[in-house]
Amino acid sequence: MTRLSGRTALVTGAGQGVGRGIALALAAQGAAVVITGRTGSKLEDTAGAIGERGGRVHSVVGDVGERADAERMVAETVGVFGRLDVLVNNAQSSVQRRLEQTTYDDVELTYRSGPLAAFHTMRAALPHLKASRGSVVNLGSSAAVQGEATFAAYAMAKEAIRGLSRVAAREWGAYGIRVNVVCPAALSPAAEAYFADHPDRAEQVLAGIPLGRMGDPEADIGRAVAALVSDDMSYLTGATLMLEGGRTLLG
Repeated sequence: MTRLSGRTALVTGAGQGVGRGIALALAAQGAAVVITGRTGSKLEDTAGAIGERGGRVHSVVGDVGERADAERMVAETVGVFGRLDVLVNNAQSSVQRRLEQTTYDDVELTYRSGPLAAFHTMRAALPHLKASRGSVVNLGSSAAVQGEATFAAYAMAKEAIRGLSRVAAREWGAYGIRVNVVCPAALSPAAEAYFADHPDRAEQVLAGIPLGRMGDPEADIGRAVAALVSDDMSYLTGATLMLEGGRTLLG
């Protein structure tokens, strides 16, 4: 599969879960992939999986919420592979509690790791995306779209990312850059741990998904992102793609 042959992608938060699935899928379509995250061992695991399949991969350890780290990730991507065609902002810390219990620190954490991180990487990547007429995919959340209880700080951050994405799509279209949002529902390690601790909630969530299952990080989310950043979807920008099995239809 060479749909993305000759292109380079940067995926933040790619050590596990959805980020890992996206990185694997992009590499499977021929892209050289730079993966970033705060935990080197997790990145090594993802890089090993990509390498075993014959893909090209480079890892950068850092905190995308720190502007200097975000700029270093972009610079290293271009330094190693010579270009940047695809930016996927997946990294995001999450805090779950009811609104009246949500603290300023909760909001600061989710904003720094989410919309501010995306802002940092997008600004740093812009000159290179102009050169490649590239594509940005930012990760939103169906929990934010629906306004689910206990997700106040997380929903604020994720909807801020959607707002940022729409502005970028409007302004950067003149450069041939596409900016879209994906809202996934996937069985990541965090989701698995949460459902293990809250089996009743797991049943409730599955009952609310028309397709009857959580998505697979690579097969359902990663492959869709690979299609989204390919030439097959070259006329789509400013959109939110709900990759959640129809969950918001019943919200």
